Amino acid sequence: MNRGAVAGALAVVALLIGGCASVPSSSTPQAIGTIEREPVNSAVPEPTPGREPDLLLRDFFAASTDPTDRHAAARQFLTADENATWDDSASTSIVDKVDVLPESRSGDTASYTIRANRVGELDAGGVYRAVEGTFEETVELVRSGGEWRIDELPPGVLLDRPQFLRTYQRKALYFLDPTGTTTVPDLRWIAAPPQDMAETLMRMLVAGPKPALASAVSNQLADVTLDEPITKADGRSVGVGIGFGGLRIEFSGTGTLDVVSRDRMAAQIVWTLANADIPGPYVLMGDGKPLDDRYVNGWTTADVSSTNPAVSAENEVGLHALRDGALVRVTDDQITALPGYFGSGPGLRSIALSRDGSLAAGVATTQRPGQSDQVASLMVGPVEGLATSVVEGGTLTRPTWAFDDSAVWTVVDGSKVVRAARAPSGELVAQPVDTAEIAGLGTNITEFRLSRDGVRAAAIIDGKVYVTTVQSRDDGTYRLVGALPVAVGLGSPAVGLDWSTGDAIVVSRAASDIPVVTVSVDGSRMDALPSRNLTPPVVSVDASPTMTFVADSRAVFQLNGNDPLGDRYWREVPGLTGVKAIPVLPG
Repeated sequence: MNRGAVAGALAVVALLIGGCASVPSSSTPQAIGTIEREPVNSAVPEPTPGREPDLLLRDFFAASTDPTDRHAAARQFLTADENATWDDSASTSIVDKVDVLPESRSGDTASYTIRANRVGELDAGGVYRAVEGTFEETVELVRSGGEWRIDELPPGVLLDRPQFLRTYQRKALYFLDPTGTTTVPDLRWIAAPPQDMAETLMRMLVAGPKPALASAVSNQLADVTLDEPITKADGRSVGVGIGFGGLRIEFSGTGTLDVVSRDRMAAQIVWTLANADIPGPYVLMGDGKPLDDRYVNGWTTADVSSTNPAVSAENEVGLHALRDGALVRVTDDQITALPGYFGSGPGLRSIALSRDGSLAAGVATTQRPGQSDQVASLMVGPVEGLATSVVEGGTLTRPTWAFDDSAVWTVVDGSKVVRAARAPSGELVAQPVDTAEIAGLGTNITEFRLSRDGVRAAAIIDGKVYVTTVQSRDDGTYRLVGALPVAVGLGSPAVGLDWSTGDAIVVSRAASDIPVVTVSVDGSRMDALPSRNLTPPVVSVDASPTMTFVADSRAVFQLNGNDPLGDRYWREVPGLTGVKAIPVLPG
């Protein structure tokens, strides 16, 4: 193949996976479609004397990444009249492949068309939304005093993605699940210097969750006030949040909080700061005295470990698999058949273990006498005991368990989401879930998985990936709200998915070049996982915070997220070597 043909082939692959600048190798995880590097702060340009109008426009876009003082840096590039009228708060669009196309130029006036691929929008509070489409607007410039300035500009801010990533950082705020027993990540994009990051995060935490999560989480800081300033633990005000020395944070309005509420408040603060790489200990003060006398010298992650958002039941329960329609336990050196209904097979097509490993929910298919069509049944019961049929349909998706193992969910006939839970009588009852808000997204739901905290659900609808919020109503019913696409630019239909952490999903796609990717819950990042050793199609995915298991066309493989990047590749699962099966983790 000649050099031009090679270049053309690479360009096709780059477009296929969402417009990335280079083709990811099969052995090194890289961002596809969006983020390609860790963002770092960079200097913002000022207008250069004698700058040509097209180059001045590009400088303006670079300056727009600094939101300080209503984009004061970018306003340097505007005429006085346009500076007075430009509404920088109207919207923030994140774009890729920006073209500055000349329309006209005569004397002291010039007109340019700005054309780009839209990849995201940044809403109030640093909330990212993945979008796709084309951005196209016209910008007018005038020359005054020998210098070009922008005289007519559409409302809103346009951020070139590489420049956006050099200025903004992705952080997570942590709120509480409905039971108050675990924390839930709320991703935000923040442009703040390191010394201001702690205060920025705390103010955002007090302000509360983004609208899409507001109905499903609680905020123990909702009724308190953040006092100024945040300092190091010993009171120093230099280098706050940087390096050693911890933090001292003072709040007002904590007097009515009981011990449990104070623990939950501390959990939100500690996980927000610790996962933002702001080291502790965290000295938390309430109304002039320690928030809790047990932690006068500061809180650490060990003190709030019970609410750790990264906790997984994988280590306690272990890996299982569905082999020949029956559930088996997998250890390093053997496969153990299990007694009871789920271990007997051979009619199971999918299965899910409860998070504590004591219960199972499986989909079994049978053909009734005199009928040509098969019937799928949701079977629920003890892992090593008898099972009860709860709901039937033409098709059922792989079951998924609620955070507290109180209910199991599935989708009937590609459209009806149901939640099976025990009624006061002790009988398992399937209750419909209100899906009115996601009904318009497509016609066929082929995968549905609850997050480990139970607050979100990820679904594949007509081959596209969406994340929605799970909202419980006062009458005990549930509904799905705020669905957003998160794998924009995936390129091929999604086949399977599972949650790896509270803010990331592993997705298998119907493609041979990059069959497995991880996707951020806000759609801001998509990373290719290695493809070495896999033989597509990858038909099943199951994941934990550290391990990802897949079943391809010939075997079951695992990827250890703790391995160094250079050594990260798919290995056959010990105990399942040479065996065709479906991996099963709790959840």
